[in-house]
Amino acid sequence: MDNTIVVSTPPHVKSKRTTRGIMIDVCIALAPAAIAGCVFFGWQALMIILMSVFACVATEFVYYFIQNKGFAHKCADAASVCKRFIKQFDFTSVVTGLILALILPTTDKWYEVFYEVLIGGIFSIAIVKMLFGGTGKNLVNPAAAGRVFMFISFSVVTYVTCNIGYIGDSGTLETGATNLSTLLGANATSTEGLLDLFLGTGIAGCIGETCKAAILLGYVYLAARQVIKWWQPLLFLAVFGFTAVLMSGFSYESGYKFDIELFLPHILSGGVLFGVIFMFTDYTTSPKGVYGQLFYYVVAAILVAVLRYLTKVEVTSFVILLMNLVVPLIDKYFIRKPFGYKKAKKEGK
Repeated sequence: MDNTIVVSTPPHVKSKRTTRGIMIDVCIALAPAAIAGCVFFGWQALMIILMSVFACVATEFVYYFIQNKGFAHKCADAASVCKRFIKQFDFTSVVTGLILALILPTTDKWYEVFYEVLIGGIFSIAIVKMLFGGTGKNLVNPAAAGRVFMFISFSVVTYVTCNIGYIGDSGTLETGATNLSTLLGANATSTEGLLDLFLGTGIAGCIGETCKAAILLGYVYLAARQVIKWWQPLLFLAVFGFTAVLMSGFSYESGYKFDIELFLPHILSGGVLFGVIFMFTDYTTSPKGVYGQLFYYVVAAILVAVLRYLTKVEVTSFVILLMNLVVPLIDKYFIRKPFGYKKAKKEGK
């Protein structure tokens, strides 16, 4: 008799909802940002998105095929391995490919970044996800790790302004890993109109991070479908916004001013909004308990605001990796209440 106990990846909750269903919901939520990116940056953005998704899905398939001995005995079991792959396919690699593409900038010479996207997708899936055991076992967010890997390996990045001109009387703000001197430095000012920042018109930046209206549509969908907790991004943005405003006025020359008018420009610039909705909320790499989640989002928000001010570049992906690595410690010290536990009532005197 086999007495082996198999413990699956937590959390252990009985529900009709599956990983595949959740990932499809995330794909639907990412669709507005992807469509807006294609409209704003043209067919070059579409090619990068398709290449990224293809690289991630193909890498997962090849890794699975080799791991399940698809090449053994002259590929005699190749057909059955392919069928098993399709049956267990949960769309996590599609989500990784979409997110990775949407946090990348496009360029006029789109074909020159194809090999970078290909290498980034392979790294995200093969090294960050599959090498650690596949879905639910990765230590850090695969897309964030792939973006940081590409940023370090291919340092030359050219941001292209979207095809739709700005609506308000404003200049062009570059988002992503670039110098946001007017907004992040001491005595900060915001020369970009809020409407342009919200819609992404006239903005130079990454494919899916530019149109904040599209990102918020995805947030509403995920919150309504209960894929993410609605309060988590709001907590992060509130703490981040106030910390960023404080840092912007943190200088003797400015008289340590607190300019609340910079609150929304900080939130609507760069990749902060996209990161907190689609990357910080990743189930596998975020804390499981409520108190741990509160600590996680507050600390992450402060780190993003402070490091963004000090480095003058977009650091969201770097902070995501840093916080992912301390999640095991957070879960260890912020102990969750056991499922079904009820506090014993004190007996009356």
